[in-house]
Amino acid sequence: MNKLSTALLIGLVVLSLSTAAAAQKFTSIYTSTDTRSCRTLESDTSEAGWYRGRCRGVGGYTLELTEGDLRQSLDLITPSKKKFELDLTSFFPSFSALGRKVEWRLKKGVPVALIVRYFVADPEGTKKDTPYLIVASVGRRSSCVIDIIDPGTGQNEKARRSADAAATTGCYSIKQAVGH
Repeated sequence: MNKLSTALLIGLVVLSLSTAAAAQKFTSIYTSTDTRSCRTLESDTSEAGWYRGRCRGVGGYTLELTEGDLRQSLDLITPSKKKFELDLTSFFPSFSALGRKVEWRLKKGVPVALIVRYFVADPEGTKKDTPYLIVASVGRRSSCVIDIIDPGTGQNEKARRSADAAATTGCYSIKQAVGH
């Protein structure tokens, strides 16, 4: 092997190791949004019913699940108790329900984003609920919805890629959601 071949081989090994290390920077932890796993803060079981509960998160963060008029949403509470309303119902005004678990994306053990499945009812009531993945940034100073992933092949992988780019992604706007 000549010096150039050796240098190229070493370069390829270093590149593949750094690519593998970069891919391993992000990990996932899952927590529950099932109301039986959350602490009820307030609820009304009458026909108009509403619910507000605190669900466990990671890294000192917690989630506040809210429901009213058959629509659910999620708020993020920082370790210092600052609340960021993700206001999921502003993107989808139809009846809605959160999936039963949240995927937290962590970089070096610190939460940077979360992914939650969000079932949106067909306004006409003729089709099955549509399962979107909502991606939100997680931070002590700001948190917001950064992406909405449509159902389809590779939905989970797309959501993870979006979550892993949360630090460089702006908030998702209502205008972007109009097409959903």
